[in-house]
Amino acid sequence: MPAPLTAATPDATRPLRFGIHGSPHLATRIITAAGHGLKEVEFVPYDVADPFGPLRDRSLEIMIVKYGLQEPDIAVSRPVSFDGRALIVSADHPLAERKTVSVEEAAQYDAFRCPGDFPPYVWDKVVPPRTPGGTVIRRVHPMTTVEAMTEVLARTTAVHVSFQSLESILPPHIKAVPVHDLPPAPVTLAWLRDVALSPRAATLVADAERSALDEGAGR
Repeated sequence: MPAPLTAATPDATRPLRFGIHGSPHLATRIITAAGHGLKEVEFVPYDVADPFGPLRDRSLEIMIVKYGLQEPDIAVSRPVSFDGRALIVSADHPLAERKTVSVEEAAQYDAFRCPGDFPPYVWDKVVPPRTPGGTVIRRVHPMTTVEAMTEVLARTTAVHVSFQSLESILPPHIKAVPVHDLPPAPVTLAWLRDVALSPRAATLVADAERSALDEGAGR
């Protein structure tokens, strides 16, 4: 169970500072599905090499995370969405024109290693050390920013095993090809366990959880 969504005493006029990495598309989808307006939030990009730094120094109140986070000081919601897997490649890459691609094919090319203080146990879900068939994925390129990643992709045959939500911010010379043999990533909202959420944040988390449950029940 996540930490209680205990209400703090916030500035009700201040937008909720909401941490994202890369594209705001996924966060936008979660917020609007929960029935909240985008004017209620301020998207704050975080560095993938230090993903929880802004949360821990109170620069953010909540943030998007994926897979089973195991940080003792961070609480997470129930899944509020899922993000399909995609292979990020240059537009002239041998796999770029495929409608879908297998992670087994992706393993033929160099990939990106775990950045900075990003939890290795989560990175192993993002970029698996091995494919389901047992092929080692060569995680050799440094991962820093999205811009630096696309530069590496543009000048090499490297690939990044990533998520479909990233597609909305890719430049024209970089493509996202769906990966059909990796399951979508569960997406949750995270906050500091010992810091009371503001009423606005607590309501958003609860509404996002409820919206995801309603969507699942309607399938």
